[in-house]
Amino acid sequence: MEGQYDKVVIVFFGLTVLIWILYGVRKWLQDPAPEHMPDLVLNEEIQEHPALRILEREGYEVIGGKLKVPLSFQVNQNTLYSRLFIDYVAEKEDEVYIVKTSRSRMPVEWTGSGIRDRMLLYLLLYPTCDGLLYVDTDEDTVKRISLLDEDDYLYDPGDE
Repeated sequence: MEGQYDKVVIVFFGLTVLIWILYGVRKWLQDPAPEHMPDLVLNEEIQEHPALRILEREGYEVIGGKLKVPLSFQVNQNTLYSRLFIDYVAEKEDEVYIVKTSRSRMPVEWTGSGIRDRMLLYLLLYPTCDGLLYVDTDEDTVKRISLLDEDDYLYDPGDE
C-alpha cells in the first residue's frame, strides 16, 4: 500500500506542473509583451509646424518633437537599415499619442488595408501609447487611430 502513495504524489505533482505550464503558455499567447519593446523617448525640441495649431485647437498638448526610430533587418547574409519618423508626441487627458502629419506626396487611403499598411507599424512599435493622431494640414483635421481589442469587434470572413 505504501508504494501507491508514492504514485499518487508523483501523479499529483505531474498534474500540477502540467497545469502550471498550460496556464503559462495560455497567458503568454493572450498577452505577448516582449521585454525588448522600446519605450517612447521624448524629443524636447519641438519644431514649428501648422499641425501644432491644429492639435492645440483640438485640445492636445504636444509634449515631444520629431523622433527617428532606427531599424535594421537581416536578409540572408545582408544587413539592411532603415528608419521610421514620428512627427510629434501629444497628450490629452493623460492619454499619450504618436502624431503623424499629412504629406501631399504620400496620401493615405482611408480603408482598413490602407490604415494597416501605413499606420499599423507605429501602433505595434509603441503599444503603450493610446493611439496615433493623423493631422491633415490640408483639411485642417485630426484623425485619431487606435487598435480595437479582439473582444471589441466580431470578424466575419465573408465581409471581405
